[in-house]
Amino acid sequence: MRQSLLESLSTRLSLRNTLRLAAFTMGLTVIGSGAQAQTVAGLPTASQPVGMIGTAKPILGWIRFCEQNPGECAVDASEPATIELTAKDWQTLVRINQQVNADIRAKTDKDHWGVEDRWDFAEDGYGDCEDYQLVKRRRLVEAGFPRRALRMTVVIDEEGAGHAVMMVRTNRGDLILDNKRNAILPWHKTGYVYIKREGDQGSTWASLGGRTSPTMTANQ
Repeated sequence: MRQSLLESLSTRLSLRNTLRLAAFTMGLTVIGSGAQAQTVAGLPTASQPVGMIGTAKPILGWIRFCEQNPGECAVDASEPATIELTAKDWQTLVRINQQVNADIRAKTDKDHWGVEDRWDFAEDGYGDCEDYQLVKRRRLVEAGFPRRALRMTVVIDEEGAGHAVMMVRTNRGDLILDNKRNAILPWHKTGYVYIKREGDQGSTWASLGGRTSPTMTANQ
């Protein structure tokens, strides 16, 4: 019952709404911004990936984005669905994540475009959560990463609001790139509730069933 209710809510979820979903966030508390620089000296500790439990409908903003940018949404089945993460790859992830977070200034779609939800590349230097991640993905693809392993993901954040992050699927687990922090964390250390992500087989998204991760603090 809880799974179907979460999926129903997520279908209507605008990523910038102020809807409080405290009943479903299981008492999440504030997650620190993590603005501190992340070390690139060693690879992250290996962990289990988040489990997919079925299919889900894409976010409407994503559908509109794909209509305008079909190449960004196409799934190439010849690409690997997970990355064999090397030290060089890790350094590239950390660098691009921090660069894009610094390059883009946060601005809601309502303030920016006068609409509730628009997915774009923040070409004028302003954007909100999904725009940061789309730019990161484009730069990572240009750096040689397979797009199929870089999945846009919808979560419920520490404030009970919809939020977009990018999930990098690796042999060391699913890593999360986020505009709220510079540190790249395993999915289960973000404190978020995971609703759905892009699928790696076609246009249908994958349901993550409201999987929760333990609450983290700014120092973790």
